[in-house]
Amino acid sequence: MSPISVYIIAYNEAEKVADAIRSVAWADEVVVADSHSTDDTVRIAESLGARVVQIPFQGFGRLRNDAVAACTHEWVFSLDSDERCTPEAATEIRALVDKAEHGVYFVPRRNFFLGREIRHSGWYPNYRQPQLFRKSQMGYDISPVHENFELTAGATVGYMQAAIWQYPFKDLAEVVAKMNRYSSLGATKRRQSGSSYGKALTHAIWAFWKHYLFKRGFLDGWPGLVIALSYFEVTFYRYAKAVELAHQAQWEQDWKNVLKR
Repeated sequence: MSPISVYIIAYNEAEKVADAIRSVAWADEVVVADSHSTDDTVRIAESLGARVVQIPFQGFGRLRNDAVAACTHEWVFSLDSDERCTPEAATEIRALVDKAEHGVYFVPRRNFFLGREIRHSGWYPNYRQPQLFRKSQMGYDISPVHENFELTAGATVGYMQAAIWQYPFKDLAEVVAKMNRYSSLGATKRRQSGSSYGKALTHAIWAFWKHYLFKRGFLDGWPGLVIALSYFEVTFYRYAKAVELAHQAQWEQDWKNVLKR
């Protein structure tokens, strides 16, 4: 049987990392890519047999590439701290690796949020990016957030049937905190150049209706509305923060000029 490495990226995930590691206890190696957590993440991970590597955070694309490089085996399974590998997914992963029909696989995810499973809103099957792959056939670009994957020549892609579970937010405060962080990181991406408040509003409105109406988030009840609103906010602030970055130096100078009056 071909050996499999699992990598888990983490930063101050003491409440989540233990369950994530336990869910991949079947793997031949578990690597926790930590970015200098200040809580008990490292201690918990090491106590469960994971190998912890410290990687300074310079964006998610670089972080994931460095995490993959730290893995010993050719086959890699990516799991975030808020995800859990199910027994069914583990069995299918082993079978796919042994068969090796493809070198890269997308993995469906089932999400649990605000007390219920989210079946719509774009959250199922919720393929975020390939999570099972050969190191030699896939990598990531260096985007700070929402990084894209890059396939090597000749790599083929498959789709798993068994899903993993994700518990993305423990509460609404974490939703807001993550929205704030991701919008700040997204504002630095090249595609945000030329942003305006008009673009911020129009893109945010589209993000809301896309998830609430076209992805049928209204069928998820109140959690579906919260999800759509969170997409509105993160989109609006991503563009608005890009405007701020483009004009910040001038605005600061204008303020200094005001103080001189």
